[in-house]
Amino acid sequence: MRAATGNVQKEYLLRTLSFCVLTLVVNILLILFSFRFRSDHSVSLLGFGKLGSIPIRTATAILILGCIGLAGSIAPLVKRLKVEVNVTFYITATGVVSALILWAAVGSIFDMVGLVALSLRLSTPIVLGAMAGMLCERTGVVNIAIEGMMLTAACVGFAATVYLNSLWLGLLCAILAGSVMAALHAFLSVSMITDQIVSGTVINILAVGLTGFIRRSFLVKAKLSRTAILPIISIPLLSKIPILGTIFFTNQPIVFFMMILVVLLTIAFFKTRWGLRTRAIGEHPEAADTVGINVFRMKYLNVMLGGAVAGLAGAWFSLETTGSFDDMMTNGKGFIALAAMIFGKWHPVGAFIGGLIFGFSDALQIIFQIKNIPIPFQFLWMMPYLITMIVLAGVIGKSTPPAADGEPYIKR
Repeated sequence: MRAATGNVQKEYLLRTLSFCVLTLVVNILLILFSFRFRSDHSVSLLGFGKLGSIPIRTATAILILGCIGLAGSIAPLVKRLKVEVNVTFYITATGVVSALILWAAVGSIFDMVGLVALSLRLSTPIVLGAMAGMLCERTGVVNIAIEGMMLTAACVGFAATVYLNSLWLGLLCAILAGSVMAALHAFLSVSMITDQIVSGTVINILAVGLTGFIRRSFLVKAKLSRTAILPIISIPLLSKIPILGTIFFTNQPIVFFMMILVVLLTIAFFKTRWGLRTRAIGEHPEAADTVGINVFRMKYLNVMLGGAVAGLAGAWFSLETTGSFDDMMTNGKGFIALAAMIFGKWHPVGAFIGGLIFGFSDALQIIFQIKNIPIPFQFLWMMPYLITMIVLAGVIGKSTPPAADGEPYIKR
């Protein structure tokens, strides 16, 4: 027993040491990077209400960030400080990203509030996808079919908008399309006791073929390539609040739906009878069945609700962003949503924060391309997926899913 405990401690120390060395090297490079800028190089950060733009010396700022990161890299090795290795990662990552922003904006004005607002907008399908996954996995059903549900909803929503000549009816059809795909997933995984990973994979493949067929057979032949997009709505009074009004209260409808849903699901999961039953089924379905909860009905209900939310995420692509539909336009966002769900440890607020991080990385690569930062655009496109890999590799620490997640329930 002592030998096993000793091995675990050695592995933890080795992991901590290797991670500290890695972040140490990164921060040393960051400090060296600061010396490439002249003393007159500066950046003006725009969007701070009455303060206007705030000038920052580029070299000094990056040097300070590197020094803070250097201290953070050493901190986990000092026992008295009791600093987790994850904190080191967050400090280093913040320093690197801030340095890249300062580099991209050197000699110009950088709109920080605009960047945050864009991040919130781009995080919308990821957060909604994470909510969809959470609704399923809290009842013990693994859902890797979020990508397929989103893609189907994007296609059906656009087609319905064109043929019915109504964005709102198109949005409703997108939500229904997501629910239908989720019902198929529930039938296969809950009733037919199919392996849930296989079921989700089948739905993803089905969505690619189905949407491709609809696009080529109906949309392309009818020369229907573009429609209007959902309007930007400014909430009276709240939209006039400095900074926060621009970020949170001046958006398109699906962005508002996403923020409201985070609040509603947080309350529903932890303050209502439905939430208690949902969590009970996800942890111990046999015990839930014993006290009279209809496990199969709850699983079907939650999976289909998750599909509806995924449908809303799919509508974001075709009805709120581009006003068109293209093959594979969801571009892996459904899988990134699963990473955001794991990052948030199956909690709506945590998933929202995770989605914002991924949305921020997406917004950052767009801004970098606009600013013509001398990094190959292929590397910039990789940023959201690299962050996904880092999250799934366990940088955030151990995330424990519901105990019965992925386990089929057979009534005895």
